Amino acid sequence: MNAEGMNEERTVIRILIADDHPVVREGLRGMLGAEPDLTVVGEADSGPRAEALCASLRPDVVLMDLRMPGGGGVESIARMTAAGLPSRVIVLTTYETDGDILRAVEAGAAGYLLKDMARAELAEAVRSAARGETVLAPSVAARLMDQLRDRPERPRLSERETAVLRLVAQGCTNAEIGRRLFIGESTVKTHLLRAFGKLGVDDRTAAVTSAMRLGLL
Repeated sequence: MNAEGMNEERTVIRILIADDHPVVREGLRGMLGAEPDLTVVGEADSGPRAEALCASLRPDVVLMDLRMPGGGGVESIARMTAAGLPSRVIVLTTYETDGDILRAVEAGAAGYLLKDMARAELAEAVRSAARGETVLAPSVAARLMDQLRDRPERPRLSERETAVLRLVAQGCTNAEIGRRLFIGESTVKTHLLRAFGKLGVDDRTAAVTSAMRLGLL
């Protein structure tokens, strides 16, 4: 293969589709497959399945439905973000409620699009997301701006509080966190209590969930 052909291969954007409706997945696969620079490398019918495929296939872009049996899209986006997976996740859904939009963006979504958009618009949105841009349907962008104007300021966690919560999210005990961060177990507890207070929660699970929802992890 010549150098020009190798360069062309590297520019193909790899996509994972996560939607519980086979007809929707088939339609998206056909739409995107018609574009020479886009290819669908996997399909998932639930959030947890999308997480597993994202970790193994490492697609450039994930098209994620919000509501699927076995786990919703927002929770999966938050876990993928916390795991440091490089894929850019675009929510592709029929729902555009204020709460859904804000939770998805806070969880780490790179875009929020509606399923009634045209093929050319979807293809261009995928390309934009792969370049690192944020893509929002016009109606979604307007609602998100309204939400951000009206919302109270989110809490600010310190670097060490964030590090502790990130390890909690990985299932570490206080003792394990202390060893990894080279601090005492009592210091770990202090950081956790401060994080609990800032987040308005009273246990480890709620702290991680809240921090992910707010985009702090």
